[in-house]
Amino acid sequence: MEQNTVNTMQVPSRILPVIVFAQFAGTSLWFAGNAVLPDLTELLQLSDAAVGHVTSAVQFGFIGGTLLFAYMSLADRFSPSLVFLICAVAGSAANLLAVFSTGYFTLLLTRFFTGFFLAGIYPVGMKIASDWHREGLGKALGYLVGALVLGTALPHLIRDLSGDLPWKFILISTSGIATFGGVILYVLVPDGPYSSKKGIFKPGTISSLFKDRNFRASAFGYFGHMWELYTFWAFVPVILIIYQSGYGDLSASVSLLSFIIIGIGSIGCAVGGHFAIKKSSQFVTKVSLYISGLFCLLIPFLFHLNEVLFLSLLVIWGIFVVSDSPQFSTMVARSSDKDYVATGLTIVNSIGFATTIVSLQLLNILWVQFQSTLVFLALLPGPVLGLLAIYRYRS
Repeated sequence: MEQNTVNTMQVPSRILPVIVFAQFAGTSLWFAGNAVLPDLTELLQLSDAAVGHVTSAVQFGFIGGTLLFAYMSLADRFSPSLVFLICAVAGSAANLLAVFSTGYFTLLLTRFFTGFFLAGIYPVGMKIASDWHREGLGKALGYLVGALVLGTALPHLIRDLSGDLPWKFILISTSGIATFGGVILYVLVPDGPYSSKKGIFKPGTISSLFKDRNFRASAFGYFGHMWELYTFWAFVPVILIIYQSGYGDLSASVSLLSFIIIGIGSIGCAVGGHFAIKKSSQFVTKVSLYISGLFCLLIPFLFHLNEVLFLSLLVIWGIFVVSDSPQFSTMVARSSDKDYVATGLTIVNSIGFATTIVSLQLLNILWVQFQSTLVFLALLPGPVLGLLAIYRYRS
């Protein structure tokens, strides 16, 4: 107990808030393209499938980046704060280049490279947090993933508040915010006291990690969680538009409601982190998967409810759809080789985001083909498979 107190006191009070802000700022790049998609659809004459393709381009980039980062063990071999800074600046530049898109291909290319450099922001931010927190890592990552959630939702809020400003303002502002986040993290957060010795490049590291039972269980649980998460987030505006056009009026803009439904997940992450300390990370993942899975099953029926109940249930879904994410990352970090925590987090992120592409494109195809609310049942296999995996975890 005394040693834990000493360890806690060694962490300067600024560290976690700075990491959380930097994560929030960097991940604002993620859905910036989605926030301006209505304008780009009109400008570039895009099809109804654009929402899936633009989101998938970011995911493809993220997968490519995380595979490279994991294979090279970059954040385990070099200062993670420096890696974060470089990727925040490069990702901001790629995001900004979408302003100059002249066609569908160039738009998708800029979103791909935005995703590529996000590989040095999201998982590397978690690595930095784990280097500073041994006790209470689940709580710390709860705040960190909560910041990611708010960052993901931020472009929708900027769009709502920007009024008559040009759509380019959203891309410019998110790039500026992300760059600032990378700079202050590099200046204020050095390598943490629990950072292991710098790992050496070992091509077989990834396969070695998956030999651990708990690593596999937490990783495959995360993959099931990811099947649902980003597809739900990408289609939140679509779900709201479907309701508005066919079932009832909405008293607020789609952009503002999308921000609330996605952003409310940050509270779920933070509260889940506190419950992880009292119960366990495994407990939080199970509760979250059960509740979000229930919403996946019931979503076709939600459209027939009145506005207040419809939006309230979407908000609850928004809380539980992501509240398990930091706890999966906590379990992955704890079950990874201590010299390759960043590699473990990054490869699990990479495969998890590959899963999102499959679910995104599946739902995209089903929606374009059938235009029925029943297609959202395609989200259900994710929580089901996630639960099956997490029951194999042994604490």
